[in-house]
Amino acid sequence: MTDNNKFEKERVSNIDQQGKDDILIRQTNSWIVDTSKYKYSYNYSWMGRPIIQYPQDMVAMQEIIWEIKPDLIIETGIAHGGSLIYYASLLELLAISGHGEGRVLGIDIDIREHNRRKIEAHPMFKRIDMIQGSSISSDIIKQVKDQAKGKERILVVLDSNHTHDHVMVELEAYAPLTTVGSYCVVFDTVVEDMPVDFFPDRPWGLGNNPKTAVWKYLETHPEFEIDKSIQNKILITVAPDGYLKKIK
Repeated sequence: MTDNNKFEKERVSNIDQQGKDDILIRQTNSWIVDTSKYKYSYNYSWMGRPIIQYPQDMVAMQEIIWEIKPDLIIETGIAHGGSLIYYASLLELLAISGHGEGRVLGIDIDIREHNRRKIEAHPMFKRIDMIQGSSISSDIIKQVKDQAKGKERILVVLDSNHTHDHVMVELEAYAPLTTVGSYCVVFDTVVEDMPVDFFPDRPWGLGNNPKTAVWKYLETHPEFEIDKSIQNKILITVAPDGYLKKIK
């Protein structure tokens, strides 16, 4: 066995064991709850733009993007645009490495003008397109599908309204655009794992969130499976059961 093979085998084993460590999982969940009071996920930026995500999830997304080398990344939910910039910068690196000219398509019901100006002024905007409107409206869905035509490798990211019904419509509309071997990543499935009264001012919560939508969607869509190896690896994630790999 070569050193590289030995390293990879050991890494896979460690990741698997982490995912089976109930004490570690409970500690991780407690850490997520305890840091949420300080809006931990709001504390980071990418190339100057706020990116409201856990760093661990962004490293996981980097690994996926390098593996898949998508020519289109579709993301619902824009906010400050940090994740759009992040994905665009990774596509730029892929292009420099000789792997295509990928683009990022962001959809948001309300792209705030100050955020739009910052995104459009960013050097990575050259790889970004944005659509303003509800991600579940028939007109917006049609526009996204039109832009997806002819693309060979598509990665989908759902991160807008986190209610069960909204995410279900997004899954039905956009998950089929995911190409085989790629992913539909559903963020904020962690809502289901938070305390019952954790979101008093939001329309989502226990039993009504992205994870419940994922579970329901998978009941009738065997072409997707949850890639548990990702959450087992990073542990700290807003997307447990949310990394859906299209297998057929």
